[in-house]
Amino acid sequence: MKLKIDYLKYKRNLKIKSDSGQNLVWDRIRKKYIVPTPEEMVRQLFVEYLIEELQYSPIKIGIERKILVNDMVKRFDIFVVDKLVKPYMLVECKAPEVPLTNEVFEQVSLYNQTIRVPYIVITNGIETYCAHLNYEKNSYSFLEKIPEPA
Repeated sequence: MKLKIDYLKYKRNLKIKSDSGQNLVWDRIRKKYIVPTPEEMVRQLFVEYLIEELQYSPIKIGIERKILVNDMVKRFDIFVVDKLVKPYMLVECKAPEVPLTNEVFEQVSLYNQTIRVPYIVITNGIETYCAHLNYEKNSYSFLEKIPEPA
């Protein structure tokens, strides 16, 4: 089930600066300016949505952290922990022109084999899908909205 989220309304929250002719966007989680690639802009707008709309605490959000998957180092886009600092949600961001296919869902699912979060989100800023994972039944179901902070 595709979620209806207007990420562009959070664009006004982003801090943009120019450095030597290069535009940069402030990453409030990593606390540094980043080159605003299309995927990075989706990531920053999703973080703003989590913080401003859903009231997620910035200290519970990690961006581009390393993870070891099948003896290979990978990086996930956004990682969220709950109030007990247990893994809660993984988010895979793609550029707006990248379609959200089964391969994208499988990519984040692969990352999740080690972490085992209850929620996975994939977004390209135009489309967003969120799934709840049930490990006991080895199944998942798509949700109508992003879960509230836990």
